[in-house]
Amino acid sequence: MRDVAGEKALFLQGRRVGETTKVVALNATSLLLWNELHEREFEVEDVAKVLVDHYVVGQATAMEDARRWVATLTENGLIE
Repeated sequence: MRDVAGEKALFLQGRRVGETTKVVALNATSLLLWNELHEREFEVEDVAKVLVDHYVVGQATAMEDARRWVATLTENGLIE
């Protein structure tokens, strides 16, 4: 995690020769989730709980948003 011009971003170094570095910018919600969950194993339900605990959002919406967030992290190689 780095601070770039006042914004938080993750820099993902390419794993093979010739792969470029990816930069993933984090909005306020993604930053909250990352800070709460990145150093431990978690399930989609854990992500939804953080959303419900910090925002006025129903469980169904939180689960949908949590699934999308986890899918985005997976697609970008941040989690497996």
